[in-house]
Amino acid sequence: MVEIQANHSELTPLRFLERSAEAYPSKTAIIHGTRSYTYKEFETRVHRFAQVLAERIEPGDRVAVLAPNTPEMLMAHYAVPLAGGVLIALNTRLSAHELQYIIDHSGAKLLLADTELLENTKTLRGENPGLQALIEITDDQFTSPRPNVEVDGTLEQLLSTASDEKLPYAIADERSAIALNYTSGTTGKPKGVLYSHRGSYLNSLGEAHHQGLSSATRYLWTLPMFHCNGWCTPWAVTAVGGTHLCLRGVREDAVWDAIENLGTTHLCGAPTVCSIIADSTRAHQLQAPLRITTAGAPPSPAIISKLQKLGIEVVHVYGLTEVYGPYTVCEYQEEWDQLEPAERAAKLARQGVGMITAESARIVDENMFDVPADAQTMGEIVLRGNNVMIGYYRDEEATAQAFAGGWFHTGDLGVMHPDGYIQVRDRAKDIIISGGENISTIEVEQALASHPEVLDLAVVGIADEKWGERPVAYVIRASDSTLSAQDLIDFAKQKLAGYKVPRTIVFPQDLPRTSTGKVQKNVLRAQALEQLNRN
Repeated sequence: MVEIQANHSELTPLRFLERSAEAYPSKTAIIHGTRSYTYKEFETRVHRFAQVLAERIEPGDRVAVLAPNTPEMLMAHYAVPLAGGVLIALNTRLSAHELQYIIDHSGAKLLLADTELLENTKTLRGENPGLQALIEITDDQFTSPRPNVEVDGTLEQLLSTASDEKLPYAIADERSAIALNYTSGTTGKPKGVLYSHRGSYLNSLGEAHHQGLSSATRYLWTLPMFHCNGWCTPWAVTAVGGTHLCLRGVREDAVWDAIENLGTTHLCGAPTVCSIIADSTRAHQLQAPLRITTAGAPPSPAIISKLQKLGIEVVHVYGLTEVYGPYTVCEYQEEWDQLEPAERAAKLARQGVGMITAESARIVDENMFDVPADAQTMGEIVLRGNNVMIGYYRDEEATAQAFAGGWFHTGDLGVMHPDGYIQVRDRAKDIIISGGENISTIEVEQALASHPEVLDLAVVGIADEKWGERPVAYVIRASDSTLSAQDLIDFAKQKLAGYKVPRTIVFPQDLPRTSTGKVQKNVLRAQALEQLNRN
């Protein structure tokens, strides 16, 4: 058969910017404080940005960006792949030590960092010889004193030297990497998760469909763009020609200002974002529709009820970094309208069914057989399809293990309901989900154990009304030690990102263990819950 070039093109989310700049050139694409950009200005700035990068990297080089949800972080989602690079959107909460590991493991050639976050980057150049430049991202919304960190210029300075010449949007291979996202180290060290152009393109369309995005969308950036590339929403909102409402930080007044004054129609985030909105003194019945897509932990019935009374629709999704963010969605059924509020909330708290661009999720036993759909029998949630990662970067063994049996093993335990909806029942490997971010108990334990007066310890997660879950540490001190809880917390802050540091330290006489010597974390969780209820 004769090969025909006219009926095939490699899929890439870069196409979304090209199309929206053609279809909506004068439409407002981005609003950030006093700054705003039309789609044509968005495109022009991205191409200038890409030129700056292309002069400094080779195809496939990794480019790291450390920034809040500013226009520059959004533009990097286009500029880096347009220049032939692979984007690493760095978690803004990480410590200098954690950033150093990721820069070293990824072999990033360039690092762009927001002024506010420069302090944690000052030693990276010396520790990573392959890191060739540190470029500062300035933002007029940051008004505090600038950290005393030497940089190789600002992004604005470099953009001023670039031309308006366009780089080609087309790519050679849709299965090549577009982004490298690091997990929160749920088995100790963070893993690098590779996303493809194809997977990002398809998952973006899935997000656009399930979030109900359109050219009328005004999307508020409460979800960090560093988290699974903002669930691919930097590409999804652009695909439909919507307006990005950027936000440096998720604070109550800033969020409500955007809802009231900027006409926010959609936002995403962990249950803590839902709580910020629902529990605010400014909360009131909305006149215009607002949809919140939430994940990280099931939204509580109380929060769902509060938001619904405000006229806010809540959509619950489930996924992981390894599957581009959300993979399943709790599709609403009309017959749920007839249920009592508590019953309906329980339905909405389930993780649901595969998204339109995903395959059906399965829950299997240790032999990869499906468990009964009885809402009782637990098994592991396994996934596959176009929105599953390429694999773990520089870790063939972990990749092979994750894809055993031809499916991606989430490590999460759940049940299958008779209606085909899945529900997560427990987190394998004792992952703690706090504010939508994964915390590895192993990583926290290793950090605390490095204190010379700590003999033994265990870290568990307990429920928290604001954050979903939070870590609690049970620590056995050396016999003559006078180590206090605050001393250990201060020590941990030097080793870990702030959200990973336990706020509660308990000093028991011993730790409950199984006959084989393993700590019984279920017993500790029960003790922590009992203590919490007493207080």
